[in-house]
Amino acid sequence: MNHMPTPLTRADEAAHPRDFIAQRAEDTLIELTRIGPRVVGSVANEVTTVQFLRDEIEKVQAEANERFEIEIDVQQASGAYMHWTMVNMYQGIQNVVVKLSEKGNPNENYLLINSHYDSVPGSPGAGDDGSMVVTMLEVMRVIAKTDEPLAHSIVFLFNGAEENPLQASHAFITQHKWAKNCKALINLDSAGSGGREILFQSGPNHPWLMKYYREVPHPFANTLGEEMFQAGLIPSDTDFRIFRDYGGVPGLDMAYIFNGYVYHTKFDRVNVFPRASFQHTGDNVLALARALANAPELDDTAAHAEGHNVFYDFLGWFMIFYTATTNIVINMIVSVIALLAIGVSLYFMSVRSGCSISGVLVRFGIILGIQLVSLGLALGLALLVALFMDGVNRSLSWFSEMWLLLGLYIFPIIFGMSILPALYLERTKKDPLSLGFRVQLFMHSHCICLVLLIIVLTALSIRSAYFIMLCVLFDIVALIVNLVTKWHRKAYWFAIVVMICQILPFTYITYVCTAALKTLIPMQGRSGGSANPDLSMALLLWLFSVMFVGFLVPLILFFRKTRTIVLCFLAGTILFIIIAVTDAGFPYKPKTSPQRYALIHAHRILHNADGTTRTDESGIYVYPQDRRFSIAEKEIKTIGQLHKVSEFCDEEMFCGMPLYNHRWHKAREYSFWIPIKEQPEIPAAYPTLTLQETTELDNSMQRRFNFSLAGPDHMTIFVNVKNDAKLLDWSFNETLIKDNEPPPYFVYFSYGLDKSALEFSIDVEKTTSSFDTPTLEIGIGGHWVHYDMQRSKGLGAYIDSFPSYAYLQAWVGTYESWYF
Repeated sequence: MNHMPTPLTRADEAAHPRDFIAQRAEDTLIELTRIGPRVVGSVANEVTTVQFLRDEIEKVQAEANERFEIEIDVQQASGAYMHWTMVNMYQGIQNVVVKLSEKGNPNENYLLINSHYDSVPGSPGAGDDGSMVVTMLEVMRVIAKTDEPLAHSIVFLFNGAEENPLQASHAFITQHKWAKNCKALINLDSAGSGGREILFQSGPNHPWLMKYYREVPHPFANTLGEEMFQAGLIPSDTDFRIFRDYGGVPGLDMAYIFNGYVYHTKFDRVNVFPRASFQHTGDNVLALARALANAPELDDTAAHAEGHNVFYDFLGWFMIFYTATTNIVINMIVSVIALLAIGVSLYFMSVRSGCSISGVLVRFGIILGIQLVSLGLALGLALLVALFMDGVNRSLSWFSEMWLLLGLYIFPIIFGMSILPALYLERTKKDPLSLGFRVQLFMHSHCICLVLLIIVLTALSIRSAYFIMLCVLFDIVALIVNLVTKWHRKAYWFAIVVMICQILPFTYITYVCTAALKTLIPMQGRSGGSANPDLSMALLLWLFSVMFVGFLVPLILFFRKTRTIVLCFLAGTILFIIIAVTDAGFPYKPKTSPQRYALIHAHRILHNADGTTRTDESGIYVYPQDRRFSIAEKEIKTIGQLHKVSEFCDEEMFCGMPLYNHRWHKAREYSFWIPIKEQPEIPAAYPTLTLQETTELDNSMQRRFNFSLAGPDHMTIFVNVKNDAKLLDWSFNETLIKDNEPPPYFVYFSYGLDKSALEFSIDVEKTTSSFDTPTLEIGIGGHWVHYDMQRSKGLGAYIDSFPSYAYLQAWVGTYESWYF
């Protein structure tokens, strides 16, 4: 899991002229992160970083081989699109775009490589995504310096607004002059800091891409990651979706996933990013860039669209991939062979034991029923532990100590899977069917359960069913070997074959399980407070346990004191629960695994229809990002009287709060508003919304409202209609209107270099009342997300009152609403 290549240094460059030099990338990242947080709209992002990239690209130009030409274009663009449930609008954001071409090459089909140089507020963004930016720079340098052909140009897109989210990639793929020529994509992002980058999305519908990824020196890829990501189980998004949905560009989506504890925090620094990770990623991206830039498929990618892939690496040694259709065929063949082999085994049991075939089948039916109940019991016990831990406010106890999951969930799962079989065998000691045969029946029953699972998952088009297929395949190999050698007749010999045949699947499944846990555990610290994360861990570990210990648990039944051994797992569970509820199970650690909060010191003003003010107050908006928010309840309450944000939602549009994006509204039940006397020190003028004019449309019951909005570079616009009014159209993205989505509507707006006022219009119609009554309600949230030095003293004091293990992403803001 942690095996990494030896990183090359500058001293190695002369001996490795065609290779990626990790130290060069690291040195460049050090310089990039010295700029500090690179937030859209800040000088650091819009001026300093853009100039930094231009300087680095010019260095590449100076070293480039004469066969290549390098073109630089700094794109500035405005636009809008739907991001989940909100309109995502941008103005004057930037991209630094570089095209590396072989001189005189007329081919107009390009390879696109993308990463983003902006970062979230407060974070230096070393891992996300500075590491990938400098990787691209070094890949560009190596390719440009060597004298090797390039059948297709490579477009290196350094995009300047991914965290907003995904605005710059939308600007490029919908507006840039080179966008229509980009036929394949390598997307580079990060949800962690270091480790091995994983390929977690491919295509879609372009299996030929995996032919080239298979040749990279350090493969790490899995269909499971793709399906989890596309099912929304990962609380992130990448530019890959924008290129796919708005440009139809097939590609490969790669990201760092380990050490997600520092992701989007001030601890995402160069000193926690290992140099070996640069070498791992650089070797892979360089190999991919060379291969895809010379791939004939780029000349007609549509001709190679053949459906989804199933893909996975084996311990980082090699890649296996095949089409989804092939996956169905393999799953069904393995399932049929499994059923036939089990049938043959049952027949030989009958012949060898003297029991009638009907007697063996009856016993097998009983054992199959016990096995199904045991699997349900195992899941039930794991979920019960999860509910208990959450009920006593001890969820996430494994957040920093992954080993606690072993006792909290794997132990009760093994206990649940083995206690009923142990009791059954204890009560059937005098059964004419030998102990060895009865243990084999439990293995066969588990295989039947997995075959049923394969059939269900395959029918649901879940490609990750290949995991179950591998487990069944190796069990059937063991069964066939035992039948051929007749070792199935001997009490213990068949068990040796089973254990030998389980080595590969056990190793592989635990390898993937470890990767999944190292990825998902840190994510539970930013997945919100609505769901119990222990339930997710319990379900995940049950699924993996069914695969990697399902055929080994029955071997416990050979021991004389089986029930005692099984009860030890129950005792171990109790012991681990006790450990987990003590200080040993405290989830957080300063700097390495902090607890996250978003905090806004805000001033909100809500106006009535006659222009008077019904609410004028300042307060602290607290958005806890995990389940254990009550752990800092004492510190939060010292600020003032606590109110759930949801308390205001029935009376006010979007709760009358300065929500930063649509996720904050979804978390309203687990967020807090704390009124305080001290007003925030706003760095500039409050957002100004001006009604410029109203014009009558087709009839007296339809009007257009024209507005102008000026304010900080991050604002939210909330729009609602009142008194039987209907929103006919507006100048924002029209998706919500076309889809007849009910108001209120959420518009996220940000700008980069272009600070001009936003002009927009809204068309409404009234059917049962006149325009003398309020028609529109508009709220404007202002967010000064990158003005750290201008926070009020009070805000600093509130931040300092939080415990050392808490990480607060804090800024000042405003919210004001009006009726028109």
